[in-house]
Formats: sequence, structure tokens, C-alpha cells
Amino acid sequence: MKPIISTVALLLCIQWGLFAQKISATESRELVDYALPLVGTDSRPEFSNGNTYPAIALPWGMNFWSPQTGKMGDGWMYKYGAEKIRGFKQTHQPSPWMNDYGQFSIMPMSGEPVFDQDQRASWFSHKAETVEPNYYQVYLADHNINVELTPTERAALFRITYPAGQDASFILDAFDNGSEVTIDPANKRVSGYSTKNSGGVPDNFKNYFVLEFDQEFTLAQTIADSNVSETLSVNANHVGALLGFGRKENSFQLKVKVASSFISPEQALLNLKELGSADFEGLRSKGREAWNEQLGKIEVGGGSVAQLEMFYTSLYRSLLFPRKFYEINAAGETVHYSPYNGKVETGYMYTDTGFWDTFRALFPLLNLVYPEVNAEIQAGLANAYQEGGWLPEWGSPGLRNVMVGNNSASVVADAYLKIGADYDYDIETLYEALIHGANNAGPLTAVGRAGAKYYNELGYVPFDVKINENAARTLEYSYDDFTIYQLAKKLNKPQADIELYKSRAMNYKKLYDKESGWMRGKNEDGTFQSPFNPYKWGGAFTEGNSIHYTWSVFQDVQGLADLMGGEKAFAAKLDEVFTSAPIFEESYYGFVIHEIREMQVAQMGQYAHGNQPIQHMIYLYNYAQQPWKAQYWVRETMNRMYQPTPDGYCGDEDNGQTSAWYVFSALGFYPVTPGANEYVLGAPLFKEAKIHLSNGKTVEISAPANSDQNRYIQHMTWNGTSYDKNFLVYEDLMKGAKLNFEMTANPNTNRGILDTAKPFSLSRDN
Repeated sequence: MKPIISTVALLLCIQWGLFAQKISATESRELVDYALPLVGTDSRPEFSNGNTYPAIALPWGMNFWSPQTGKMGDGWMYKYGAEKIRGFKQTHQPSPWMNDYGQFSIMPMSGEPVFDQDQRASWFSHKAETVEPNYYQVYLADHNINVELTPTERAALFRITYPAGQDASFILDAFDNGSEVTIDPANKRVSGYSTKNSGGVPDNFKNYFVLEFDQEFTLAQTIADSNVSETLSVNANHVGALLGFGRKENSFQLKVKVASSFISPEQALLNLKELGSADFEGLRSKGREAWNEQLGKIEVGGGSVAQLEMFYTSLYRSLLFPRKFYEINAAGETVHYSPYNGKVETGYMYTDTGFWDTFRALFPLLNLVYPEVNAEIQAGLANAYQEGGWLPEWGSPGLRNVMVGNNSASVVADAYLKIGADYDYDIETLYEALIHGANNAGPLTAVGRAGAKYYNELGYVPFDVKINENAARTLEYSYDDFTIYQLAKKLNKPQADIELYKSRAMNYKKLYDKESGWMRGKNEDGTFQSPFNPYKWGGAFTEGNSIHYTWSVFQDVQGLADLMGGEKAFAAKLDEVFTSAPIFEESYYGFVIHEIREMQVAQMGQYAHGNQPIQHMIYLYNYAQQPWKAQYWVRETMNRMYQPTPDGYCGDEDNGQTSAWYVFSALGFYPVTPGANEYVLGAPLFKEAKIHLSNGKTVEISAPANSDQNRYIQHMTWNGTSYDKNFLVYEDLMKGAKLNFEMTANPNTNRGILDTAKPFSLSRDN
């Protein structure tokens, strides 16, 4: 992969034309160097600037690693403002709110080993810390130790530099809630398991780990529930290992190989072989190659260094989740421990994503640019249904009772509609799973459809039947039914099924209140709930208010506009989101949740980009014959809500969704309606971009006059022909395309205003 930034300006111009990077001609950076894992880590429960941690990993890797500043069990495992590191943690945490599973921590020390997590902690500084997607380095000041790590998908290699003249110690902490450790001095090995988790696992869940050292032990002790002994194998609530490597006259390096498995100790040893015979630098180089390969599927240039950093940081975050949950056995077969039935099964499995967040942009990004990965994810979803009887809506690693909706329908349908012809997986099982989930309440409130009986009979989930966030559920179920309708057509299902789900896709209309002009909860008897406050968060809605959720009619924006009185009234309602004061009513929660605070401080009215329900709203101006307003607000959001800094996001990053929004928006288009074959136009951020499609074709995007002032589309061509539509068609993009944008500082109010320029809406679909 050739880096975008060349050391020679002439070569830059040859490759990319008029790129205007704000970077010195002597500096050379590969794409991976623009991905900054610390973005979003300056967060706390009360206020999220991303709620991320520095995930040191390979793309979609099974195991991540992170420095640990928080205490054992703290979802905020790494806070940028922390002063001490307690260890280096293998993690599978998708979000601090979901917390972790399959976790353990290691910590090198100088002097006598101390197990207590506070006493072993060391001061550190970001000035002595290097953080890359596949490499982490930090100086532990209290121990005078330098720690480095670099991972593979299921293993990692540590290189620890100990000082001269001090005892070299090493701690393994297997965490509480049931763990085991065995020390094998003859093989310089420590193995065991951790069971600590936050839910979503069968009773037999274990994360089996193995560590191999390149130095003999001079001290080998175990600790079990605070009791230190010479016993080499212990099993208790909270166990660990305390190792020593003696005192050397000169500083020396200890190399530690680490791997784990959800299947067995033997499989953990197999996974350790991923490290191969490469030395530390060789392994690190392979990791950089892996990241450059995936990041290089989309090349951008002609923006500032900060914009490049934000773009590739966002793309890095988009390529972490859902993570691989499968392993390769001794026979070379793909196998997985099932988080649904507790058995070892064949085939793919991915996990750690919430579809309520990620159906919107993350999965559409995979379909467009990384279809081979999503094909594996889809195969894994079929396995999940066969093993557990339901599709996950939030999987971590198994079923979790979080959020609303039945958005697995969108994830499955959009994938097959776009990539199903090119990849072989069990779509019939997945279709069966969608029908099952669409018509039944599941074993957990967030699985299947809570209120399915009411929805199927009335067309909505009533406000007064003790099912929370009912209006949000109704709107999402209606959209999900649209995606099932689309998939049923594609699979040539019976006409009765096709018509049923098409009619259900119009159920959103049942909640539109003409008096207020907003979506509103409705009682079982057909009356609207009262009193009604469109600024009230929660209640009938999920992590938002009616102003946010009214736009959740992804499948039929034209139908929504018609309800509001036509395009002009619709556009005025969109304007109202930005011109309204950021007032709120939080009584449903009893306190101001962080999503409310993040909206309040953004100075964008009621527009709450820090949470998912309204993130697509800006693009709806394209349906109202005012596309220039979308162009303005998309750029405004990218400029103000995203920065490549520790406080760089405007709310929870959420497993790639908020990042995928930026990736799409920077390219100039966005998937407003997953399940349809169109992307709605905004305007590109960069002067040049190339999307390298999996079929070998390329989408080239050129906007040579682009700048912070020139954010409006004056004119656009597709393969040299004038193009006046406000959308792009998936099938046309897959043929390869050259899109040229003439950008200006003033909006062109005559472009994209014809009826034929409007993107897809179900009520207009012939």
C-alpha cells in the first residue's frame, strides 16, 4: 500500500493531482499513522467525548489489548486524564456501558512483585507513550520499565525492558468471579482461565489464556484470594501469578508471548502459533501492513492533516467491531465457542455490536467496501440463530438486554440485497430468523420484538401497556418491516408475505400527530398520550425525544413530508431542529443523562449528533428540494463535532457507527435507507478520494476547488455527464465511477430541486 503522503511533492502531484496536504515535504506517514487510537478516550460516565479506549488490535481481531488505568471491572478501563497504569489488559469490551468479558491483565514491576492493583500501579505520561492501532509503548515511571506490545488476531507479543540492578518482576491478574492459574517453570509458561464477564455468556464460559516467556523464572508464586503460596496451580474466586526474573547487571528485555481461546487450553496454544517466528519488529511490521491494507481500501487527500487524521481514525474505529469470535482448530477448520448454547460449533461467529447503533452506517460501509467480511458476519448470524433460536440485537458475546428495535432485519436484508449474489451463506435460515423475530417477543425485552402482539394487531406499540420507549419501537419496527419486505421480494417469497411487510412499513403514520407536527406515543384505545412535550427525553422514545425520533422514517421520507404538509413545511421542520433552543425534560431518567448534556453544549439546537437516532436527519433536505442545506450542515457537523483529539467525538463513538457516519459523509454521500439501493448526497470533504471496491473497480471522487468556504455543489458530473440527482445508486457505483464536483462558496439553489432528483421513498416506489 502506498501512503497518501509522499516524501516528494512531485510524486504526490503525479499520484493525486492537486492534493493540498498541510504537511512538510520531508515527512512520511503511512495510512496507519493517521489512525489515532487515543481519540475519544478523554471521557467519563457523565460526559462522553467518544467513550473509547485505545484498542490495540488488528482489523476485526478476536482479542484487543489496552493499557488499564481503571480498576478491575471498571468499564472506563482507560481514561486519558488518568495518572497511573494498573496493567495491560486483554479485552473484548465493546463499550464501557456493556463492560467486558474474557479479560485478564499483566503488569511488569521492579522489585518485589505486588498483586494489589493500587500498589502495583505506576505513574505514566502521555509524553512517554506511543499509541498506534497495532502497537503500544509506555514508560512506567515508578518501575523504570519500558513496555511495548503488538498483537495478532488472537495473540500478542510483549517486549519489556527492565532496568539494571533491580529485581525484575511480573504480575498476571486473572481477575475475580472465578479464575485459575497454573505455572509451568520447565516450559517457562503460565496458563489458566478467567470467567469474569458482564453477561451474555453460558454457565460454562471461560477465556483460556497462555503466556510463554523467553527467560527462566527465579520466582514462581501463585495468589488465591489474597493468599500467596508456592503452589503452582490454584483455582479460586480471584487468582494470579507472581513471577521473578532476577536482578541483572545491565538492563535487559523480556519477551512474553500471550494468546487466549474461548474453546480450550489446547486451542489457546494453537492460537499462540499466530505469532510465528517473527521478532517483535517483524510482527509489528506485519500488523502495520494489515492495517494499511484495510485502510487503503479508501484513499483520500486534499485536506488538512487534522482531517486526514480524523478520517483514518474514523475508518480504524469502523474496522474493529463486530469482532471475530471464531478460531482455527488443528485441522484448519473454522470453529467457535457458541455464546448461545455453550458448545463448540463449526463455522463463523462475530460479536460485540449493537444493531440499534450500527445498522445505520457501519454495516452499509462493510457492504460497500468490505463485503467479504460482512459475508462472514452474515454466516455467523445464521449460526447464532441456529444455536440460540434468535438473532442478537445487541451481542456481547451472546444475547444482551439492551436498546430497542429489531434492526437485525436491516443488517441481514441490506447485506443480501447488496452482496448476496457474490457470497454463499444461508440466507434462507436468516430469512426464517427475521420472520421469527418480527412476530414474537423474545426471551429478553431487547430480543425479538417487545410488544409484538400489540404491534401486529394495532400497527403500533401502545404507550399505556407498560412497554417502555414504545414509540421508538414502533418506528423502528416499521422500518425493519420495510427491510423484510425488500428481502422477501428479492427471495421471491409468497406475495402475501411481501404485501404484509410492505403494509407494515407504513405503520409509522399511526404515530404522527398533526396537531404538534411530531411523532407521539399513542394509547391502546387510539388516543395520543397526554400531556405531550416534544422536548421530553425517554418515555415513548429511546435516548432522545420526539424531535429526534420523528425523522426515523428511513423507508418513506416522502410520506413523512406529505404528512407534514409537503416539501416546504417539511424543510421548515428540519430547520426548526437547528433553530430551537437546546432545552430538555429529563424526568423519565431522573437525572440529566450524558446524551442530553452532549446535545446541550453543542450549540446546534436540538440536533443531537452524539447519539444515533437523528444522525441521518441532515441528509433529509435532499428530499425537500433544498440539498444545499444538507451540504452546509454536513460540513458544519464534520468541522465542529469531530476532531482528532482525546475529546474528539461529540458523544459515544458506539462500535464504529459515529465513525462510519464521518467516513461516508467525508466521501460525500450517506446510506439514509439501508435496504434500498441508494446513497443520499451531501458533499465531499476532500479534494480527492478513491474507493477500491472488492470487484476490482474504483470509485474516484474529485472536488478540486473544495475548501472550508467552498462547501456547496455548483455542478456535478458522473463519468463526464452532468448529474442532477441527489442520490447515488449502488449498482452504478459497483461498475466503477468518476464523480466530479464543482464546489463553490455559495449554494446553487437550482440544482437537485426536480422531483426526479429526490432519493428513494417507499410511497414513491413503483
